[in-house]
Amino acid sequence: MGYLELVEHQSIDLPAEGLSYELGQVLWQKYGCYVNVDFPSPKTNGRWRLTPQGWVGFIPLAPDLSLHLRSKVPIRNLFAMLGYAYRLHPRILERLVNCKSMDGMYEVLAIKLAEMVIERGHRGFYRSYKARTERLPYLRGRLLQERQILRPWDVGLDCVYHEHTTDLEDNQILLWTLRRIMLSGICREDSRPLLRRAYRDLLGFASLKPFTPQSCLERRYDRLNLDYRPMHALCRFFLENTGPSLEHGDHKVLPFLVDMARLYEQFVARWLQVNLEYPFSLRAQEVVQIGPAQANTFKIDLVIYGSRENRPLMVLDTKYKSPKAPSNEDIFQVVAYAEAIGCNKAALVFPAANDASLDLDVGRISVSSMAFSLDDDLEKAGQAFLDDLLRAI
Repeated sequence: MGYLELVEHQSIDLPAEGLSYELGQVLWQKYGCYVNVDFPSPKTNGRWRLTPQGWVGFIPLAPDLSLHLRSKVPIRNLFAMLGYAYRLHPRILERLVNCKSMDGMYEVLAIKLAEMVIERGHRGFYRSYKARTERLPYLRGRLLQERQILRPWDVGLDCVYHEHTTDLEDNQILLWTLRRIMLSGICREDSRPLLRRAYRDLLGFASLKPFTPQSCLERRYDRLNLDYRPMHALCRFFLENTGPSLEHGDHKVLPFLVDMARLYEQFVARWLQVNLEYPFSLRAQEVVQIGPAQANTFKIDLVIYGSRENRPLMVLDTKYKSPKAPSNEDIFQVVAYAEAIGCNKAALVFPAANDASLDLDVGRISVSSMAFSLDDDLEKAGQAFLDDLLRAI
């Protein structure tokens, strides 16, 4: 398959014959929010102009053409960000050492998931008791008497009982994710037999049902299914960034796209959760209700709390962009967040230092700008960011 390589927020020009009008229209209509499309015109000197909009990954346009969207962030740092954001196990991240691209990373992680599923299948997929309600000709478990009273003429018995089964969400999530991976079309031909084998191994033990990335969060684990935790972390990564298909029905190839602004926000949040020490604590994506009858809401990226007083000390709003100076809109937004939650300090967090750093007062609220750089060593950059943060608090 041929491909065009684009780097986020960097435009490329193609000759008019370099892309058919039909494919240009598909790209504009279906993927215009990911890649800005300027059609050949006097404005573009008769050429196509494509500008990625802060997403990285893979977009299929035709059987013989795809777009590969690259990040400005060094690839090793991009993998580290994904590891933090999705809480991937260190042994999983070790597989990414030799990867040079996002599609290569996707394939490595897909293979790892398939291997883990197959290994778990050899030991037996997780089983547990699952409640079932069924109308039977005989009594099994507990009789639902209220139903029997309403239908005394019916000789069938409405029973609720517990069945020891593998057809549980733990296994269904794995099966659905493997199916989405195989539909992505990203993995090479020599990797697909392993994926198909893992899928077939599970197919006889779990039902195929759709799941969202949120289904992989806040699950309960014990000694019998603890090894499902890293598998579900991988599932969340694939389900959050693969597809869904933009048309009804199945596709042979699905898009794989990572929102860099969202990833940066998740990465900074998780890095702080790991490294921020007592007496401070962090809450991510805190919802604050405002307005008459609390009909409106703010969802604040990050809030730093004082553990002793359990009161908000500072709000942080991550901005995945590198402006010369923070915009008025960004300042107004973070000030509104601080007012809504009741603290007097707010900060904008950027992936690079601004030419004009921000340090001002808006009424009673002190607003500053900080950088969690993505260009060099992330741990050193994180420590420098944390030092700035603690000084501001």
